[in-house]
Amino acid sequence: MGFPDILQEYSRQRREISAWRHKECRELAAGTQKDESRQSRPLSIFFAFRPPPVVFVSLFAPPSFARPLPLVRFRSSLAQSLTPTHSVSPHTHTDMPVKIGINGFGRIGRLVFRAAMDNKDAVVVAVNEPFMDVDYMVYQLKYDSAHGRFPGTAENKDGKFIVNGKEIKVYMEKDPASIKWGEAGADYVCESTGIFTTTDKAEAHIKGGAKKVIISAPPKDDTPMFVMGVNADKYTSDLKIVSNASCTTNCLAPLAKVINDEFTIVEGLMTTVHATTATQLTVDGPSKGGKDWRGGRSASANIIPSSTGAAKAVGKVIPELKGKLTGMAFRVPTIDVSVVDLTCKLGKPATYDQIVAAITKAAQGPMKGVLDVTHEEVVSQDFLHDAHSSIFDVKAGIALNDTFVKLVSWYDNEWGYSNRLVELALHMAKKDGNF
Repeated sequence: MGFPDILQEYSRQRREISAWRHKECRELAAGTQKDESRQSRPLSIFFAFRPPPVVFVSLFAPPSFARPLPLVRFRSSLAQSLTPTHSVSPHTHTDMPVKIGINGFGRIGRLVFRAAMDNKDAVVVAVNEPFMDVDYMVYQLKYDSAHGRFPGTAENKDGKFIVNGKEIKVYMEKDPASIKWGEAGADYVCESTGIFTTTDKAEAHIKGGAKKVIISAPPKDDTPMFVMGVNADKYTSDLKIVSNASCTTNCLAPLAKVINDEFTIVEGLMTTVHATTATQLTVDGPSKGGKDWRGGRSASANIIPSSTGAAKAVGKVIPELKGKLTGMAFRVPTIDVSVVDLTCKLGKPATYDQIVAAITKAAQGPMKGVLDVTHEEVVSQDFLHDAHSSIFDVKAGIALNDTFVKLVSWYDNEWGYSNRLVELALHMAKKDGNF
């Protein structure tokens, strides 16, 4: 049988199985399914004459991507799609993505937009930005000095913000209560202006029709903070305003959780060597508020010691570590990617190899996608656009003895954080019964 015949047979069987699935779903919904229907399921014989794997490589990917792992994944998903199941429920799956609104189209706002576009389960339906017109929003989305060009299409079409062929509602309100989130259908709003960072202030979005608000910064009050892979399971659907914590907390908390769970952290100090952020000045000038004198010095010419609440915030997402961690930051003249140094005393003695093994196990298990491990001789630029929250650097860490260690973990402070925020929205939607 030639390859065109195989494709034709494959397509025929897919149509037959799809028709059977729809029929069974309707019968289940109506309560009219008969036992004999299970004996008349179409059987797939496609795998009996499947062509060699190299054929699939040539069809679905260029030769440079012809690796064994994607082929295994492809075969697995194909087999699942062709195998009829014994229980098909019309109520257990939805193709409706979670609808997200973004307030503030700055660094994080734009990258949350990109991250949502990359996620099949999320869609951005509206953006509020009072200081940009549509033309400028298109430009800001399309070009990025750190992350490169937007991989899709963006244009101003008759005054409308069109991205990948779909209209994104645009509002230009300074008061969150005036943003018509309900009109746009935005259920989960990313508050990324850096201004409305308390529950009282962020609640204004609810008045505009939003169901939930996620603050993309550490809150200035007791708004609950959630870090994916660490304490997201503590979220309850009665909460309307939450915080995604900070990018540094998202890097430190997964690492600290693994170490504390396995070996107990007695006490620790954290230092983050942090890339430049938008709050810094390009040349020397007065700092915001006039209190942080060092913060007013040129970001492009200096290594600047700074304060950070990221380590203390870990105590809020991991209560067992409250009062056991604190830290500081060094701002350095790079545009993206930062690194955390956690130096801590352990309650349970462990060799460095045992620590590496524990982190690796977590990265391959419950924290997969959030925590990662590298054994390579890497530098900061190698982690640009890495979606993980924390990438443990095995070769950069060091142990003084079995109870005193320095652990190093990298993070793209923009891209990793933005992906976690989108994932937090999806997690909340599932808990809320909206996805």
